[in-house]
Amino acid sequence: MTRKISITEIPDVMEDAIVFLVAATTSEWTARVKKATPVDTGRLRNSWQTEIKPTSGTIINNLPYAEPVCFGDPSTFPESWQGQYRTRQKTVAGFPELIAKELQKWADDEYEKIKRKI
Repeated sequence: MTRKISITEIPDVMEDAIVFLVAATTSEWTARVKKATPVDTGRLRNSWQTEIKPTSGTIINNLPYAEPVCFGDPSTFPESWQGQYRTRQKTVAGFPELIAKELQKWADDEYEKIKRKI
């Protein structure tokens, strides 16, 4: 069901939709990346930090070993890995980027839901 809005209301309605979609997508990415993060002590999983602003979302993990675990860049591997990407859970290197690609479809679907409500 659609609702009737005047032409002067369009900017506010669209701004509200964008703010909602940014927050929802950022929150969903955070939930997915936490779930996918391998656990040894749990420190890496618990160190994801999310900041949501009206038109942008930021997710970071500033632990020194986050980059090698998440992205598998050999130049950042600890010596104990002996040049091999390894996690106890057989994590796929680059999993945050894979999640971001999956979220494109999710965000498109959420946007379509929003449009149907407007």
